[in-house]
This record gives sequence, structure tokens and C-alpha cells, in this order.
Amino acid sequence: MSTEYDLLIINGLVATDKEVREADIAIKDEKIAAVEDRGALKNTKAKKTIDAEGAYITPGGVDAHVHLEEPPLFGKGSSADTFETGSRSAICGGTTSIIVFAPQQRHEDTLMATLKATHAKANGKCYGDYSFHLLVANPSENALAEFSDLKKAGISSLKIYMTYAALQLNDGQILDVLLAARHHKITTMIHAENNDLILWMTAQLEKRRMLQPKYHATSHPAMAEIEAAYRAICLSEFLDAPILLVHISSPSAAAHIKSAQDRGLPVHAETCPQYLFLTKSDLDKPGFEGAKCVCSPPPRENEQDQEGIWRGLEDGTFTVLSSDHCPFVYDNNETGKKTNR
Repeated sequence: MSTEYDLLIINGLVATDKEVREADIAIKDEKIAAVEDRGALKNTKAKKTIDAEGAYITPGGVDAHVHLEEPPLFGKGSSADTFETGSRSAICGGTTSIIVFAPQQRHEDTLMATLKATHAKANGKCYGDYSFHLLVANPSENALAEFSDLKKAGISSLKIYMTYAALQLNDGQILDVLLAARHHKITTMIHAENNDLILWMTAQLEKRRMLQPKYHATSHPAMAEIEAAYRAICLSEFLDAPILLVHISSPSAAAHIKSAQDRGLPVHAETCPQYLFLTKSDLDKPGFEGAKCVCSPPPRENEQDQEGIWRGLEDGTFTVLSSDHCPFVYDNNETGKKTNR
């Protein structure tokens, strides 16, 4: 008796991790049941058939760095996408799985309550698969003691910050997190920028009334990332604790990461499309338009910096490419990009 499939996708160019070839795909019970040479399934029964008409067929993307429906952690502004709108946008772009941050706030003494609250926001509202990274802003004794419960709940990663007043941990707190995370086999993601350097640069710019979006790149110099990334690597090496340095923008920071990896340290890294395709000149647009390209860390100086990040993807320094999707409404003076104009 021949199998009837739920779905056939025919006449496509199927891209896998090993090849691109002309093939047809059969799907049964929401799983890929067969990938055969083009035409091999022509006499196969299916409830539905899609003719790809020569289009590429790829696995669904996994975006491992997504901010949705977060509280206002950085002043009055807050991310604009809900779990529904953000996951819908992801699906439209071919991303079928997202890993979203569940952010603990500084005054909170628990992580499990944060996880429960974030689950409630996402439950029944996502168009694709999702999971969470726990964002740790207060590594209290109680929060650290909950790492075992996080692992039992399926959470295998968390994130900490070396900058931002609402989120920044000092080096002692970072060591506390790394030690507990190592014990429970949890990977620690780190936003690595030197907070004092950023604050000092921001104060210098404000004194001179240099407030246009283009100066965001000046306020977050590459040296802030380079120093913090190297310091994070040192703390990781000290405890032999795995870390993932996120949204790396500077080739010099990438070089420190590559050196650590070559020495066999458990140091991993992520970069994002904005560091491959934008430079600081994109922040220098007429009026306030440059704010549309503001991100932290910012895009770097020139094409040479972009090439350095491309090399990191090619040589394996970066094993994760994510969006760092964190949208704000542009034309909004209350919660959007224009909040602090």
C-alpha cells in the first residue's frame, strides 16, 4: 500500500548544509519524510501539492537573538513588537524558530517568575517555534539557586550585560553567574561593552551638544567592545566557563575571540547582519533619519571593518548569525526612537 503524504513540494532547488540540488520533498505528520530527485515523486499521493517552480527551498531559519514585548529597560522606550507580530514577521522571512529574551529586572529576586511571565506573553500567540534565554539583571543568591530549575524547565542559556545602568553586572557578579552556569551546564551570553568608557564619551558629546544620531557611533567606540570582550574572555578562562559573546561588531574584538578559540577556550561568538552591511555613515542621514540605523554596538567605520566580520564568519570565529531584532517605532516621541530627542 503506497503512502499518502500530507504535502508534496515539487520542482524546487533544495538547499541543505551539504548541497543544492533539484529535488522534491514529501511531508508527513509535520515531518520531512522524503527528499527525492526531481520527478521521483510524480506518482505519489498527497493531500496537497505545491509547485515551487524552480524556487529555492531551505530549512527554516533559527534566529537566536530576539527582543520582543520587553519592559522599558532603557529609559521610556520599549520594543515595539509583540510575540504575535514579531513571530509573524519572522515566518514571513523564512525564520521558523526564534529564541527570545525573558528579562529579569533589577528589583526582581527571581528568575522562575520571569520565565513564567514571559511564557504567558508568548503562549498561543506565536506563529512558529520559540524558546527563551533568561536575561539576568540581579544575580542574587535566590536567582543563582534557581539555575537548576531553569535547566529542568528547558532553559540552557542566559544573558548578562557589561553595560547599561538597568542591567550591568560588575566583574564579581559576572563571576558568580559564570560559576553557577558552569555547574549547571548553562551557556552564558555576554553583551560586552565597557560601560564607563561609553558614559565618559557620552558626557563629552553632550557637553558639546553633539546629539545627532551619527554621534551614537562615537559614544560607543570600538575600544569599548574590544576591552570588554577581552575582559569577558579572561573571566571565562579563569573559571573555564563557556561564554557566547553576542553581536560582535569589531574585527579587533573578533581577533581576541579567535585567539581564545585557537587556545582551546570555551569561547563562542555571534555577529549580526548590521555589521556586515552598515557602517557609521548610515547613521549620518538628513534630519533624524540616521536613528533608523542606531543599534548597540553601532555599525563600525568602513568597509574594512565589514570585511573583518565577513572573515570571522568564513573562518568559524562566529558560529551564530542572528538578527538582534529589537524594534522601536521611529516616529514616536513617547516610547519610540524620538523619545529622548
